[in-house]
Amino acid sequence: MTGGIPLGLQAAPEHSGALPAEADAVIIGGGVIGICAAYYLAQLGLKALVLEKGRVAAEQSGRNWGWIRKTGRDYAELPIVIEAQERWEELAAVCKDDFGLKRSGVTFLPKNETQLEKYEAWARDFGAAAGTEMLSAAQVAAMLPDAINPWGGAMHTPSDMVAEPFEAVPAIARAAVRAGAVIREGVAVRGLLRQGGAVSGVVTEAGEVKAKLVLVAAGAWSSLFLRREGVNIPQLSVRSNVLATTPMPSFFEGAAGEDAMSFRRRKDGGYTMASLGVNHLWVGPDALRHVPHYRQLIVGGDFGMSYRPPAPKDWPDGLLTKRRWQLDEETPFERMRVLDPAPSDRALDRMLDKFAARFPKVGRPKVARRWAGMIDTMPDVVPVVDHAPVEGLSICTGMCGHGFGIGPAFGRIMADMMLGRDVGHDLTRFRLARFDNYAKLELGPDV
Repeated sequence: MTGGIPLGLQAAPEHSGALPAEADAVIIGGGVIGICAAYYLAQLGLKALVLEKGRVAAEQSGRNWGWIRKTGRDYAELPIVIEAQERWEELAAVCKDDFGLKRSGVTFLPKNETQLEKYEAWARDFGAAAGTEMLSAAQVAAMLPDAINPWGGAMHTPSDMVAEPFEAVPAIARAAVRAGAVIREGVAVRGLLRQGGAVSGVVTEAGEVKAKLVLVAAGAWSSLFLRREGVNIPQLSVRSNVLATTPMPSFFEGAAGEDAMSFRRRKDGGYTMASLGVNHLWVGPDALRHVPHYRQLIVGGDFGMSYRPPAPKDWPDGLLTKRRWQLDEETPFERMRVLDPAPSDRALDRMLDKFAARFPKVGRPKVARRWAGMIDTMPDVVPVVDHAPVEGLSICTGMCGHGFGIGPAFGRIMADMMLGRDVGHDLTRFRLARFDNYAKLELGPDV
């Protein structure tokens, strides 16, 4: 069994070279949203520069399950992910690499009648827009004939998509470069340069870059970077555990999940499997500081959260992680180039046990690799997509595990937002100002 994902510091940087002295726009973070924003800015004729402290897609953008779903989305995200699916097809056509994009469908399997009722309520409200349908118990049995079927029904969207995260984001990065964007890996941004209160550039470990537009799309690291710049967002990170099986006979060609278990057919003939709903939060100084914002999730949420002791050394919310630094000092982003948490073997083994019991004809799959990723999350389970209270600075972060699928649309949105163009969607729900006080939040769908 191989550990981890095939992206990271073990590979030489694909995007290297001299640091440009200036750019029209600087994007902090080489995940799916940052890379897509660069692609769409380049399509508009701008010189976009992506600065990634480690490697493109080496954190959550390459560690997710590969689902591109409308199923169960928040009402404000739904029109955006509908656009995203169209963008995915456009990107697949321009990329020179096959990253396994297909409309294989996504199915939510309920753990009990209460959850099935939540699925039915979501489908009543949004099923027509999403193309979602409710399946009967007999239909689920026909879909999964090898399963011992305890499900009284399911929520299913046949038009939902899947792709291979290891391959998709690097492929889009190459397309962005061909379109005129510049990407530099192994270059951490330490802070902003300002003139008259507005952004005038960034300071990196390799020097300064002049730019009047900056986008922070740094995933789990966004809050730490922004806090130094006087912008506070109550973002935390939770661990999600994932594995890839060896190639095996097909028992299901799409993606599906139930309590503590999910599976998706991969293009190499194996399955990506995850301990759905089993999320681990390491409690650090930021977590304690943000408790008032998260009180609704803590008290009444059912999002599978469990808590751990203080975060390991150099993690974004580590006990000794620097929150303040000078621009000529080493930063936390240089000390931790790639956030690579060890997976919970216990959670994954329990998931495999559950799968073997649920699918006795298939049996326990053989594991090719295991890994984990840190999902950037927000108190209401929807992201921050907004201008910051600093002229020239924009934010797109806190995707709550939805970033891969919705990423191309948010990349396009951020390109237009940075330029003051019409973004084409109502982003009111994603404004930063909703955290200006501790008012009751509208939580995203718990389905």
